[in-house]
Amino acid sequence: MRRFLNILVFVVVAIVVGILVLQLHVKKVSRPHIYTNIKEVPAAHTGIVLGASVRPDKSLSLILQDRVDAALLAYKENKIKKFLLSGDHGDKHYDEVNAMKDYLNEKGVPNEDIFLDHAGFDTYDSMFRARDVFEVEEAIVFTQEFHLPRAIYLGQKLGLNIDGYVVDQHNYEGNSHFKRREWLANIKAWMELNIEKQPTFTGTVIPITGDSSPSHDP
Repeated sequence: MRRFLNILVFVVVAIVVGILVLQLHVKKVSRPHIYTNIKEVPAAHTGIVLGASVRPDKSLSLILQDRVDAALLAYKENKIKKFLLSGDHGDKHYDEVNAMKDYLNEKGVPNEDIFLDHAGFDTYDSMFRARDVFEVEEAIVFTQEFHLPRAIYLGQKLGLNIDGYVVDQHNYEGNSHFKRREWLANIKAWMELNIEKQPTFTGTVIPITGDSSPSHDP
C-alpha cells in the first residue's frame, strides 16, 4: 500500500508539474507576438476575429463587440486588408459570424473585405480552417488577453505567421473564470496539436486573397 501511495503521489506531482510547464510554454511562445498598441502591430493581409456569444436579439456580446471593434480599428489603420470572421454557426437559430458581418457592414465595411468561417467552433478549428480552408499565411488575431496566448500558440504551431492584439476595453463578467478555464483549454490545445486532430468540418477551399462572395458554408 505504501508503494502504491508513493507511486500515486509521484504521478500526481508529475501531472501538476507538466501542466505548469505547459502554461509557461504557451506564454513563452506567444509573448513576442502580443501587442497592446495597434500602431505597433506588424501589418498582415488578414485579421482573424474569433467568435464569442451573441445575444438572442443577434446583437454582439460585450466580449465579441470588443473583438470586432479592435479588428475594425486595425482595418482603418491599414493593418489588415481582409476580415476572417470565425465563429459558431452550427445551428440555424444561432449565428455568430453573420452577426459580426452585419455589425461591420453597419460600420461601412464592404462585403468584399469580409470572409466568413461558419465552422469555427473552437480556437483550434478556427486556426486550422484559416490555414487549410482560407489559405491564410499571415494574420493578426483579435481576442481578449486571457485567450490570446492560446490562440497565438495554436496558430504558430499550425504554421501561421500570426500576431495578436489585446482587445480588452471592459471588465468582463466571469473574467476570473475565463482565466482559470484557460489552463484546461491549453491542455486541450496541446492534445489536439499532438494527435493532429481534424476540425469538425473541412470544406471547400476559399482563398482569403480571392473573392469573398461565394457562400462560406462549412
